[in-house]
Amino acid sequence: MFGLWVPMTVVAAGLQTLRTAQQKRLTGVIGQNGAHFARYFYGAPLAALLLFLLDRSGQIVPTPDWHFFLYGLGGGVAQIIATGCLIHAYTLRNFTVATTFSKTEIIQAALLSMILLGEGLEISGWVAIAIGFAGLVLLTAGKQAQGIAGLGRAWREPVTLYGLASGGFFALSSIAIRAASLSFDDGTSLMRAATTLATITAMQTTLMGGYLLLRNRAALTGALLRAARPAASVGIMSVIGSFGWFYAMTLEPVAHVRALGQVEIVFTIAMTIFVFRERPTRVEYAGVALVIASVLILLLAAGLTG
Repeated sequence: MFGLWVPMTVVAAGLQTLRTAQQKRLTGVIGQNGAHFARYFYGAPLAALLLFLLDRSGQIVPTPDWHFFLYGLGGGVAQIIATGCLIHAYTLRNFTVATTFSKTEIIQAALLSMILLGEGLEISGWVAIAIGFAGLVLLTAGKQAQGIAGLGRAWREPVTLYGLASGGFFALSSIAIRAASLSFDDGTSLMRAATTLATITAMQTTLMGGYLLLRNRAALTGALLRAARPAASVGIMSVIGSFGWFYAMTLEPVAHVRALGQVEIVFTIAMTIFVFRERPTRVEYAGVALVIASVLILLLAAGLTG
């Protein structure tokens, strides 16, 4: 029987797909920094409200110590840096190539989890990750005029550094978030995840808001005034999706959660077909099939051990 982390991860991946689509449109209105800041500014109050309501319902808010704040700050900063690296990678080469290199997060997260948290994977987990990443490579090759050969040449370009750095910082962020949530000595898994989410989003709002106040006030005012409604929708979807990720990573090792999170690619292709009416290539269909296979392997292994 599957654990609660499975539906939480699937919901989070679905919301991330919708948020990304909305955030792309918002970027054209208020710029990349404004759209990025909207995630935290409009999400932080909702995260705080969730924690307040859980507290009022009788749930015990766990007691944080300095380890929690250290891990939380590290995870929040790592996520901001990862997003910045990814955005810069998009400016160096097209979206799909940059995304593929950032998705090495799955492999990096598995390795870093083993080194930093002592959370190793079974053979089935490594097989699922390898098959899923192969699917991502095919999906990228299917969008390139020069196919896999063109993707291979991209390893010699600056996009490689920023894409891999993005994946690395996303992996570090996930591990720090899990470490923060597990640092509590009390509280349920639900309250640990909610407390971690509220704290980290508040930190990110403060840090990025201060940076924009000093360096890019136009992006700050754009997110707060000129495009408040679409910016708020990005923030709401982001915080709900983040709660799904945080809760799942409180319950399950990061590598499993991020591997299952590859289902986001399936949602993206479905949106491409049914919303944007675009027809994927055969190579892209093969890539999706591999991603689905990796998810099924992971779910089968989880079901057998759960």
